[in-house]
Amino acid sequence: MTKKLLITAFMSLSGTMAFAADLYVRNGGAGGAYSTVSAAITAASDGDRIIIQPKTNGAAYVENLTINKSLTFVSETNYNKYFIQGTITINPAAGRVVTISNLSSGNFTIYNIVASGPTVGGRTTINLYNCYLNNVNTNQANTTTNISGSTVQGGINFSHGRVTANKAQSMYINSIAADTSLATSDIEVYGNVASFGIMHTQSSYNFKLYNNFCRGVFVYAIKTGSNNEIINNTIYDPNSGDIAPFTINLNNGNTGNISIMNNAVSFVVGQTNACISNNNNATVTASYNVFTNPFVTEGNITQSNNSGGVNMNFNDTAYTVTGMNVNAGNPDVNYTDLDLTRNDAGHYGGSNSWANYWPVDSGAKPQINYLLTPRSISGGTLNISGSGFSK
Repeated sequence: MTKKLLITAFMSLSGTMAFAADLYVRNGGAGGAYSTVSAAITAASDGDRIIIQPKTNGAAYVENLTINKSLTFVSETNYNKYFIQGTITINPAAGRVVTISNLSSGNFTIYNIVASGPTVGGRTTINLYNCYLNNVNTNQANTTTNISGSTVQGGINFSHGRVTANKAQSMYINSIAADTSLATSDIEVYGNVASFGIMHTQSSYNFKLYNNFCRGVFVYAIKTGSNNEIINNTIYDPNSGDIAPFTINLNNGNTGNISIMNNAVSFVVGQTNACISNNNNATVTASYNVFTNPFVTEGNITQSNNSGGVNMNFNDTAYTVTGMNVNAGNPDVNYTDLDLTRNDAGHYGGSNSWANYWPVDSGAKPQINYLLTPRSISGGTLNISGSGFSK
């Protein structure tokens, strides 16, 4: 009797189990594969992986894609990108996860990756790894975007997620509408190049902006009661402008805390000579920042150990800063560099050093896209968090 029941239970279980499948896309449908990515998406089930063969001579799959399932897209050829000439639209759904690796959109600025609307009753997660893209527009409600190791010719516009080791013109953290299904993590922007700067207008999450090389950080909204950090960035603006390289100008009525620390900065004075500007709606603390400019602030800012007129050299092609930023950051052990010396102000300093995300030569090896390493431990368990992706 017991044996019969066990067999019946196993048969019932096996009848409900679904196993993810690999679907292949190859030029002309070679080897029985699908000839278009759209056809593979139609045939796929949630959780499947679509493996795309790069065409010879870099030719494109010319098609617009609509992704309405939880799917993973990868290249069939290691370290080579497949080229899709078309707009990729991701339809939201609670619990939907779409992962795209090694995609090239080519030099066609009209083709973007787009989230088509807000998610209802949960969250959509979009992962973009080692891609060459035009624009990413995923700033919908209840959408998490994790993008790493990618080059984006235009902007990355997202509402929540982790953005690491990318090169883009701009990064714009905003949401078309307020989230109704809140994520449990902060917004994290680490180790990126943003030639036009990083702008934040999101009011649902804390944010952490670490170790970026950009033209400025501009905050126009925050979460009420939040604690936010702008740490170990390099800010370089060779063109005169009308706002400070750190501009805090809250316009949504929310209040919160913003820490600006260990940054290395140089800018050309335009309509303002302020290094940091605060319209007094946020509680701003600034410490251990170094500027080539005279240190001037606007608004209410709690200041300590900031320096102006510091001799530093910036290169916005090689993305380097050299000079008196070395060992100029916060001397506390929590901010020490990877070699456990005092923090170097700028994007190479601290635990989230640029060196984590941009090794001199990765040799096409898997790439780190997140690393959290406590600098000291007095007892108990040492917890180290990290993740990566294969190129």
